Amino acid sequence: MTSLSDIDHLIHQHGIVSDQVDTAELRVVLHELAQRLARQEGAIVEFGCYVGTTSLFIRRIMNSLGAAGEFHVYDSFEGLPEKTERDESPLGVQFKAGELSASKKVFMREFQKAGLALPVIHKGWFSDTKPSDVPDGITFAFLDGDYYESVRDPLRLITPKLLPGAVIVVDDYGNQALPGARQATDEWARAHGVKVREVQSLAVLCVR
Repeated sequence: MTSLSDIDHLIHQHGIVSDQVDTAELRVVLHELAQRLARQEGAIVEFGCYVGTTSLFIRRIMNSLGAAGEFHVYDSFEGLPEKTERDESPLGVQFKAGELSASKKVFMREFQKAGLALPVIHKGWFSDTKPSDVPDGITFAFLDGDYYESVRDPLRLITPKLLPGAVIVVDDYGNQALPGARQATDEWARAHGVKVREVQSLAVLCVR
């Protein structure tokens, strides 16, 4: 399940449960995940899971590869927080506090409908998440926080927990409507000497 054709088949077979995930971007996330798990197992974390489209496919990839590492998801389940100045863009006026809200119950229901094992679910704002809430030995992280602080805070939390060679994928890196995601990613990458590879509108970072 490490080839793009296998991943395309998986996406076609199961479909996408929300309009917040682009098929082209989803295949990038899953391909990076599958390649990473083929090299080294470890914990997987996802910050910003909404109704669970990406989470469902992460679990399917884990199952297909027999990966036994921990899988943790983090979300407020209350929608977007307030913007900061770093997030302001004339292209992003539709992004307001409370938008994209989905309950934890809805997320869990999608897993139950799919017959998949639930990840460990952490409900709360990323800024309130404690280091002890984050597993050690992270091999893959997907960050979909939209805003500057909602990307910066997870990066700070996961940094000391990353395995050598771990891969981080940040959503909305190339989205001009959400400039804070790029700024937070670039700041972290410069501070840690990590090169940013942009694919679709995603940032892919490989930790040394």
